[in-house]
Amino acid sequence: MAAGAAAIAALALLSIAYGSTVIALSDVIAALGHAAGLDGDLVSGAVAKIPVAKIVVDLRLPRTIMAICVGAGLGVIGALLQTVTRNDLADPFLFGLSSGAAAGAVSVITIFGDHFGIWTLPVAAFTGGILAAGIVLLLVSRVRGQGPERLILAGLAVSFMFIALTNYLVFAGDQRAAHSVLFWTMGGLGLARWDNVGLAALGAGTILAYALWNHRKLDAFLAGENAAESLGVPVVRMRRTAFLVAAFSTAILVSVAGVIGFVGLMIPHLSRPLAGPLHLRLIASCALFGAVLLLASDLLARTLLPPQELPIGIITSSVGAFFVVTMLIRNRL
Repeated sequence: MAAGAAAIAALALLSIAYGSTVIALSDVIAALGHAAGLDGDLVSGAVAKIPVAKIVVDLRLPRTIMAICVGAGLGVIGALLQTVTRNDLADPFLFGLSSGAAAGAVSVITIFGDHFGIWTLPVAAFTGGILAAGIVLLLVSRVRGQGPERLILAGLAVSFMFIALTNYLVFAGDQRAAHSVLFWTMGGLGLARWDNVGLAALGAGTILAYALWNHRKLDAFLAGENAAESLGVPVVRMRRTAFLVAAFSTAILVSVAGVIGFVGLMIPHLSRPLAGPLHLRLIASCALFGAVLLLASDLLARTLLPPQELPIGIITSSVGAFFVVTMLIRNRL
């Protein structure tokens, strides 16, 4: 936990300092201190007519905070879904939550247009994610049994359906928007601003608070559904509630950062050997290391091909593919 917190602090400073324009760490610390109301001398930046303080406080600091929130939220969502479905490969992608949010955002970019200002894209993505969750729960309620395997199958079906819808919208809509669609569906933090950082904090805070509040009930899932029921845990109701909370948080996070894959899949597996299986420490570790992973990925995305910015999903998907292959070789999946 201490190592994770230290890594977040170090990566946050590096994330603010490095980008298309490199800012000295001393200038970053001075600008942050000045913004916090502390005395400090601001050194003029290398970018003409743009002071260092504006770059640090108005552009890079909200992006860094959003990376921490989105990474922490996705890590906790993955741990929660893996526990309640008893599936080590569960993550928001598997249940159609991310693909539903992507379809909502793409429909705005390619067809409907920007009718509600800067909030059009987040609202559309949030609506798509919640719609996907509703369809999954409706499908599960129409079949016999409420087991996790049915939830997974329904989620896969809905995921493929929304992926097909997204592809149709891309080809049927405005072709000039294809580049924006491609970048957004691969995820990125370029839209981070002070007015939407609160949304990312809400998504991460909601799932984190729910998981920590119910950590003992989640521990009971580890012994199996029958054992959890005998311990007084309403398994079916809690699985449905956990899925809804995960859907709500995923929709919010995707609405501000796009579709970022593999974070929810990897982080719980990386955290369990360090934190153990019980959820009080596991959830906190997933939040910490999810933030670390996304901060590091965003830093790479902005520095690998300067001045261009890679979609952050390329970085996380590359790391995720290597992670899954490694786990398969080690017979951990």
